[in-house]
Amino acid sequence: QVQLVESGGGLVQAGGSLRLSCAASERTFSSYDVGWFRQAPGKEREFVAAVNWNGGVTYYADSVKGRFTISRDNAKNTVYLQMNSLKLEDTAVYYCAAEARGSVYRTTYNYWGQGTQVTVSS
Repeated sequence: QVQLVESGGGLVQAGGSLRLSCAASERTFSSYDVGWFRQAPGKEREFVAAVNWNGGVTYYADSVKGRFTISRDNAKNTVYLQMNSLKLEDTAVYYCAAEARGSVYRTTYNYWGQGTQVTVSS
């Protein structure tokens, strides 16, 4: 069972940057694909970005493409989401999720973190 813990959320002004981290407890985390999702108040959870097990393949939602970068450090069992040029509409709770390696284009993940709040102010 993979346990995921997100960190790095907070309050930032529009145009600013934040880096989220997703730390995993599992020693075989390098065998898992990882995705970031977000959920804003009153809205459905939506996909943000995903990275495959070795970091060689990434995939982004159109809304964040060119502003967010997903990466991973398997030696540290951690996946990152660098968020630049943040907009008010990026405000949400951000979750990371993991699944045994397959495709970064998957729509389902079995393991989820508890989430970290990102608030972008004007």
